[in-house]
Amino acid sequence: MVDVECVVPSRSKVGEGAVWDGRASVLWWVDIPAGLIYRFDPATGENTAFDWGEPVGCLAVRAQGGLILATKTGFHTFDPETGARAALVDPEPHLTLNRFNDGATDSRGRFWAGTMKDGGDPEKLGRFYRLDPDGGVSAHFDKVYTTNGMAFAPDSRTIYFSDSNPAVRMIWSADYDPETGTPGMPRVFFDTRQVAGRPDGGTVDADGCYWMAGVSGWQVVRITPDGQVDRIVEMPVEKPTKPMFGGPGLDVLFVTSIGTGLRPGTDQPQAGGLFAVTGLGVTGLPQPRFAG
Repeated sequence: MVDVECVVPSRSKVGEGAVWDGRASVLWWVDIPAGLIYRFDPATGENTAFDWGEPVGCLAVRAQGGLILATKTGFHTFDPETGARAALVDPEPHLTLNRFNDGATDSRGRFWAGTMKDGGDPEKLGRFYRLDPDGGVSAHFDKVYTTNGMAFAPDSRTIYFSDSNPAVRMIWSADYDPETGTPGMPRVFFDTRQVAGRPDGGTVDADGCYWMAGVSGWQVVRITPDGQVDRIVEMPVEKPTKPMFGGPGLDVLFVTSIGTGLRPGTDQPQAGGLFAVTGLGVTGLPQPRFAG
């Protein structure tokens, strides 16, 4: 039986960016506008906060230890144990209204992350960037409103990404060369007008199915590699944001959520919390570490 439990009742403004660290058996996640980086230990239930001081969109665990962050001011390294910080590169210093949002690491340790305009009227100012282990940065795909949904297929030969904007709400896929980190031309993978929610964060399971957090739809949706809805998990919150498999057997689906801007008159005391979904009978993929 599928069970959905709120394991961290944090009331985060915009809980996001969940990444499972298989070595340490902890889940890293963020509250974007609060600039908080969280480390959740399922074994103890402890959720430790680190205050970055500016919006943090997403992160990855580094192979050499610590984290790589995609923030309001670009890419940074951060060692939570020592507090050491270092700025790497800001690919958009001229776009002062932009910040990083969603990201994922490919099988060769390259960190992909996308930007978006933060607040005000929506504009297509978001780009997807690839940060290579040597510090090089390159931009890919056309500009979008809200970069989201980044994930890779089990064989690393397909990249997924989405635009959450209500006028778009589309998930795309593209062929991907894991040796060079080069994506092909995007194609429509899934039009989310078929389901209740818009596409937010995503992850891929060991069967190659894509899990989409349906923001504003109270659901997490599993989509087969050929773009068909396979199953839907109903959530107790309106705005789930990022699914990520974790736990010792990679069989727990952690889901972050938004705690603000909720539909009036709805009862959502756990909105903004971190959830653990068990009993799915599905396992995820180990998350690669950033190689830089």
